[in-house]
Amino acid sequence: METRKVQRLGPSTLAMTLPAEWASAHDVEKGDEVSLRVGGKGALTVMPESVQTEDTEAMISATGLSADAVERAIVAQYVLGRRIIHVEAPESETLESAHINAVYNAESQLMGLGVIEETPDSIAIRCSVDPEDFTLDNLLERLESTGSTMRNEAAKALAHNNPDLAQRALNRERQANKIFVLLLRLIFTAYQNPTLARAVGLKDGFPLIGYRSIAKNLELTADNAEDIADIALAAEDNALNVDNDTMRRIRDFTDEVDEITELAVEAAVERNFDTTVDVRERFADIEDREEEILADLPEMDNKHLLEIREVLVSLQQTAQYAVRNAEIATNLAQNEEDTHTTIS
Repeated sequence: METRKVQRLGPSTLAMTLPAEWASAHDVEKGDEVSLRVGGKGALTVMPESVQTEDTEAMISATGLSADAVERAIVAQYVLGRRIIHVEAPESETLESAHINAVYNAESQLMGLGVIEETPDSIAIRCSVDPEDFTLDNLLERLESTGSTMRNEAAKALAHNNPDLAQRALNRERQANKIFVLLLRLIFTAYQNPTLARAVGLKDGFPLIGYRSIAKNLELTADNAEDIADIALAAEDNALNVDNDTMRRIRDFTDEVDEITELAVEAAVERNFDTTVDVRERFADIEDREEEILADLPEMDNKHLLEIREVLVSLQQTAQYAVRNAEIATNLAQNEEDTHTTIS
């Protein structure tokens, strides 16, 4: 760590010099303006004007890459906050159809991404997402809500022999993935440019690592809901081979899981330690629910038993992801003073 001596320039003005190497790397010269950001724990961040105005671009060469690899590279550049992404064919060649399809497939998966220029040997796509249009808290809540909706549609599909509801749940998976990847983009850009932390609803960058983990856990819960919908579509008559009482217990289990997943996100965005305690207590009440329901089942063939078990495992895993989110929320809440904690 480099240290600098603070000097007095006037009765009320203190100053220090900027490292020459840093100034050169960011093209900062005498008379230029820089931005100052006051953060937590006494931090003061200095940023060149270029950080706030520059639209970053990335160039992806399709040389030696499969279509899947090109698509993954586009998603990665989107997550890293690039404004414009170019995909180019190998020198003196045109883009293969598979590579073109990969670009348009990535475009359909990512929020705010659109093709702005296309030639035989290159395609340029631009992200129109403005970080100030979203807050991380709101996106976390939307992702949790989407997963919850998928889970309930899948459970109702099983209860009412309704394949249309199961298909509706599966169709929502793409939206859940769009929200998840957009969350990653905003988290990465706010990390790279601390001025954006306030734009996405944060006072400082401290919660970003925790939000990244919460977002992934919520994406996994949406995957669990997708698994239940797949079971509903594949099951005989699109229903589980259980009596009405057992199906009611599974629906009640689903409702209880919904409650703790929502509470865990609420605890994170509100930095509420009491709510994290509530999540843990509610999880303790359903921790053995999967085993209890399975233990009460009558004798049946392995195929039907496996379908029931897979549904219950998906619900139990979702509850466990909620507890993980509550653990992260605990750390976020305990970084601030409340009725339980004093920080000096």
